[in-house]
Amino acid sequence: MALFRAITNQTIHSNKVLLPAITAASRYISSDTCGLKGELSNLIPDHQKKVKEFRAKHGGTKIGDITVDMTYGGMRGMKGLVCETSVLDPEEGIRFRGYSIPECQQLLPKAADGAEPLPEGLFWLLCTGKVPTDEQVKLVSQEWASRASIPQHVVQMLNSFPNNMHPMSQFSAAITALNTESKFAKAYSDGVSKASYWEYAYEDSMDLIAKLPTIAALIYRNLYRDGKVCAIDDNLDWSANFAKMLGYDSPMFTELMRLYLTIHSDHEGGNVSAHTCHLVGSALSDPYLSFAAGMNGLAGPLHGLANQEVLVWLMKVKGLVGEVTDETMKEFIWKTLKSGQVVPGYGHAVLRKTDPRYTCQREFALKHLPDDPMFKLVSTIYKHAPTILTEHGKAKNPWPNVDAHSGVLLTYYGMTEMNYYTVLFGVSRALGCLSSLIWSRALGFPIERPKSMSTDGLMKFVKA
Repeated sequence: MALFRAITNQTIHSNKVLLPAITAASRYISSDTCGLKGELSNLIPDHQKKVKEFRAKHGGTKIGDITVDMTYGGMRGMKGLVCETSVLDPEEGIRFRGYSIPECQQLLPKAADGAEPLPEGLFWLLCTGKVPTDEQVKLVSQEWASRASIPQHVVQMLNSFPNNMHPMSQFSAAITALNTESKFAKAYSDGVSKASYWEYAYEDSMDLIAKLPTIAALIYRNLYRDGKVCAIDDNLDWSANFAKMLGYDSPMFTELMRLYLTIHSDHEGGNVSAHTCHLVGSALSDPYLSFAAGMNGLAGPLHGLANQEVLVWLMKVKGLVGEVTDETMKEFIWKTLKSGQVVPGYGHAVLRKTDPRYTCQREFALKHLPDDPMFKLVSTIYKHAPTILTEHGKAKNPWPNVDAHSGVLLTYYGMTEMNYYTVLFGVSRALGCLSSLIWSRALGFPIERPKSMSTDGLMKFVKA
């Protein structure tokens, strides 16, 4: 019997959610043996044994040196976390469970009418390390549809927020308020065995991922449209339902959502959103509270909000440059750098080559919107910025990152509300943060508590 049923129709209209007349406990089948939870039940004991034996043999082995600059520089480059789901290589970019983005695009299941990978398949891969079948991905789609309804108190809270409240603030607040539904918190309060923590973290994670598009769509419709959100369609995949609830009916926008939600999902464990979720989760805060904390980090301009800043800069460039040519663009980039400003969307804390997430978005644009003026502007910047940044000499990485492209694609399909872009990033990032959180509970990771030192203490230590 599959993990996903029983499915109940969910309807949202006139800012009201009609909750299914079914108990929370019966919305899923917790004893599933052939779905995702069953797969994890088989994998986790073997991985627990592997980690236990590895630590027993190599627990005292040093894996790196820490410098004074690292302690002052945001711990950049320190090897101090375990993240099973993805690894960021400075040269190759992100690998999800060992698979590059092009490999994921090729191997992961796709919708019958689409060419981009389904995020459901990426979540299965992040959780298990295995490429799922079409049927397995379909079951995840159906299960998320069955869990997508949100409590009335969350709907009322979202409807009461002022129009000048940033979409990310609304998103984070709604996720926090959802913790009334936490199975993990209830199980912990009831004294469940530590060995079962991962199962309740899994249930909360599946529920939360399922509900995020509903929350995100209601925020969007309240702020920018008529406040009405259509019902979940049990026959659609996660991205297609999200696009439909947002109010977009273009098949290509749905395809863009599938790509966007896949490639923004995870970026190993040290980035602000992933690390914050892991940190708060290590205190055994439930997945709702943990992920909400991560979203507050994602809202920062040096993290997820960067995609908005890139588009603002591109609009400014378009207005100031006039006709975009090689010469006018080179002149503008040099003028920007000489004035002490940066070129938004270029550079990365780890990567030292073009971000593969940028590349796949560029390929999408070349396929679907090659003549769009904003895409041509991005292409011209890409043609000259790396050379100029290298010549300028201050950028460690002169290559574009993921944020250099996404805003242009969203704008092309009609989503011009830049303040909202980071919410899309947040919906996607749930896949990585929560698959990692499930494994953190499965491996029994303790509360995170690194040692800090004062400047005087560091000075004494260096002199010793």
